[in-house]
Amino acid sequence: MGAADTVTKAYMKENTVFADAFNYLLYRGRAVVDPAQLQELDTTEIALPFGAQDEDGKPQEDAVQKYRDVLKSAVIKEDGEAAYILLGIENQTDIHYAMPVRNAVYDALQYGRQVADIAKKHRREDASSKAHSRGEYLSGFYKDDRLTPVITLALHFGANEWNGPLSLHEMMNVKNRELLRFVQDYQVHLIDPARLSEEELTKFSTSLREVMGYIKYSKDKKKLSEFLKENPRMLIEANAARVIKAVTNTPLDIPEDAEVVDMCKAVEDMMNESKTKGAVEVLVGLVKDGVLSIREAASRAHMTESAFEEEVKKLS
Repeated sequence: MGAADTVTKAYMKENTVFADAFNYLLYRGRAVVDPAQLQELDTTEIALPFGAQDEDGKPQEDAVQKYRDVLKSAVIKEDGEAAYILLGIENQTDIHYAMPVRNAVYDALQYGRQVADIAKKHRREDASSKAHSRGEYLSGFYKDDRLTPVITLALHFGANEWNGPLSLHEMMNVKNRELLRFVQDYQVHLIDPARLSEEELTKFSTSLREVMGYIKYSKDKKKLSEFLKENPRMLIEANAARVIKAVTNTPLDIPEDAEVVDMCKAVEDMMNESKTKGAVEVLVGLVKDGVLSIREAASRAHMTESAFEEEVKKLS
């Protein structure tokens, strides 16, 4: 797993950030998904041949394991009703051109797992008190059983606009709508920084706003500078700053023990350091060409002669 994958996964596991992403997707920024109601779940999805298990309810040897990035259970309360639901996030630093299939597989495996778990529960219970039909017995899933809905969100951590397909139908070479009516489609729910307007960015309530905004403008120095200066919330938690550093390749200096990072100051320090380094490189070149002495060059760089000599050695 690369550094960007590691830091984005750690960041999106935070309940407040996770809830913020789904509040944007489902409720346009309204705080409906409560971080306190989220529970981390096992991200392993097991592909079974028609849910086949042995007598102990364990997966058969030919089962295939898939791993989601983040999966949490949620209790969403709205209009006096509580909905129990599973929410999954797939982080993408690069565009995945088979995302509809990938997410469809994850969701199908999760539903298959639910069916297998329910069947296992039924096998362990004493069913003698209730008669079940042959169909219920064979499937292990009874008429009154219900599944927990699954919603998967793809979160793009790239500056380029997502140009991959967002549905199964887009991936197919058949354009006949009459035929496609009988082909089940699967839509990808996507948050893509390049497509977010300034108004949409304000709908995020956590540092996800600053992360998405920084990525969005990372290839335009002028707009990025404006975003940093005009945004009063650029004091963000270190995990968010590490995401920005990893996915945009911004050489930020983030101490291991840092809890928060002032992004405006961090970027300003980085740019000043870059300018200083460039000036020193020019002076070293003049020394090598015999235009300046070590003493003169060190004085212009506001450095001691010994420190400047070290720079000369590094660039030799």
